[in-house]
Amino acid sequence: MHSLTNDDVKLAAERIAGVVRPVTVVPADSDVFGSGVHLALEFMQYTGSFKARGAANFVAAHLAAGTLPAAGIITSTGRNADLGFAWAARRYGVPVTSFLPETAAPVMVGRLRALDADVRVDADHTAAAGEFAERTGAVDAYAADALLAAAGSGTLLPELAAAVPGLDTVVVAVGAGGMFAGITAAADQHGIRVVAAEPQGCPALHAALAAGRIVDVPMDSVAADSLGSLRVLPAAFHWARSADVRSVLVDDPAIVRARQLLWDHHRLAVEHGSAATLAALIGGAYRPADGERTAVVLCGANTDPGDLVQPPKER
Repeated sequence: MHSLTNDDVKLAAERIAGVVRPVTVVPADSDVFGSGVHLALEFMQYTGSFKARGAANFVAAHLAAGTLPAAGIITSTGRNADLGFAWAARRYGVPVTSFLPETAAPVMVGRLRALDADVRVDADHTAAAGEFAERTGAVDAYAADALLAAAGSGTLLPELAAAVPGLDTVVVAVGAGGMFAGITAAADQHGIRVVAAEPQGCPALHAALAAGRIVDVPMDSVAADSLGSLRVLPAAFHWARSADVRSVLVDDPAIVRARQLLWDHHRLAVEHGSAATLAALIGGAYRPADGERTAVVLCGANTDPGDLVQPPKER
């Protein structure tokens, strides 16, 4: 699992070139976030998150290898990954069946159906997904070939390096760590440091590094809906120990404040998980050196902006 390399990322970039949207990068408000900070607006990606990159690479690679059955793929996370895979499946003309729990948000059901997914709601959706896979041969997109999805996510890094000449550091939010692993595999070849930002209540990578092995962790944070993961992927653990990586934790108040500041100063409404990266800067978990050029990845915006406080109107 940990054999992800920069060559995998380069191959993924070739596969999905012209399929996914190149990342938009803008300077952050220096008075608020510090000088030399750039925002990578990856939430502008198809389906509103970075997941489309990995999903596109996954589907394209399987099609090229002839390893996708007629039943296509299945998803069952109920998160951004499902949307990414549903989008990629439609883009490549592959069937996708999405299994969701009865508690699934109607908006998720609606968005998946809008992407032509066959949505099946079940009290035990994971068991239903497993039975379907066994009966039809459909590939579980989230559980199988995690390295393909990670490599696809890593294609963001060379785009960042091209957009910010002399880039020193990229700050990435970590859940299970697929995006982190792909970005770090590429960053290592570019001589770029990676800062892995996690909520204190969802410290899968940080806890693994402290223990010297992958361990199970709680998932208790305002950002758990996107960054909550029981454990980190082996590829992420490998790269965190072998590359120039800083693992930092941020608390929920800093995440909430960073999300609000993005709205106040840039009119960007992102997920709490996305805001965890900026929380690392404004909360002091990571302090860039003078002159350091830093890119902060805002990886998703599938959120309800209703809880963002509206600032006073300008006179």
